[in-house]
Amino acid sequence: MEERQGNPAVSVLMPVYNAERFLPLAVQSVLDQTFADFELIAVDDGSKDNSGAMLQGFARRDPRVKVISRPNTGIVGALNDALAAAKGELIARMDSDDLCLPERFAAQVKYMTEHPEVVLLGTQVMVIDEDGDAIAPLRGLYLEHEKIERSLLDADWPMVHPSVMIRASALRAIGGYEQGTFPHEDHDLFSKLGEQGRVANLDQVLLKYRRHSTSISWNAQSRAKLLEVLKKACVRRGVEYVVPPLRGKENVSDRRRRQELCRNWGWQALQAGNLATARKYATRALKAGPLSAETWKLMACTVRGH
Repeated sequence: MEERQGNPAVSVLMPVYNAERFLPLAVQSVLDQTFADFELIAVDDGSKDNSGAMLQGFARRDPRVKVISRPNTGIVGALNDALAAAKGELIARMDSDDLCLPERFAAQVKYMTEHPEVVLLGTQVMVIDEDGDAIAPLRGLYLEHEKIERSLLDADWPMVHPSVMIRASALRAIGGYEQGTFPHEDHDLFSKLGEQGRVANLDQVLLKYRRHSTSISWNAQSRAKLLEVLKKACVRRGVEYVVPPLRGKENVSDRRRRQELCRNWGWQALQAGNLATARKYATRALKAGPLSAETWKLMACTVRGH
């Protein structure tokens, strides 16, 4: 591929840490976009596996791929380093284990061109598991600014970070990603951008969002950090801060959490018509908790096919 003249329209920020299992497909899904005027800035955040070498291989084959190698500091520092190097007027986020559908950038660039008031644009996503099997479209992703804003203040999850495209000017106006907000740097970012302009989600599935069944532990520190982010958002906006209800469960064993996660994914897959995935998670839920009547009900429904 020949080197382009001038700055790209879109800069894609991809933090990478020990991602060799999924990285090649993730990068290739970006390179296969129908909208080709972009640069992919991949930050190897001190990986100890083969991720760095994989990225360098992509960079040799495609000049749109830029690699930053650095000691590990975490996702916030990696994203800010990528932002500092970005040349595009639009910033797209991408994670190293997800998959872009080919039309993603084209659809987002078109919408943001037609809606200059929008500073942050996400998409609907299809949740997939570690094997790449489809579970179901993610629930609760609102389309309109007002509903997204309300959902953010209610501590819900109305946008998916690796699906978003952001105006670089708005992202730099808020100072990029704020240190100390992990693991809710996305929630903090979305709240601040909603104060810069309009936010929205496209009503199209344009990303396959990989969820990991091992990442299921409830962390009280994580909730405390989220509440801190929400309180600051309310202070900035001059509105009353109300502590949202606790939606997770504390003092639950990992085995119980795994059973509930598998059962939830099984029901979601079944309702979405992904029968093979539903059966897989019904089986896993039974292994985690064979005495659960709810899990046996799920298994029976997957056998019947509805």
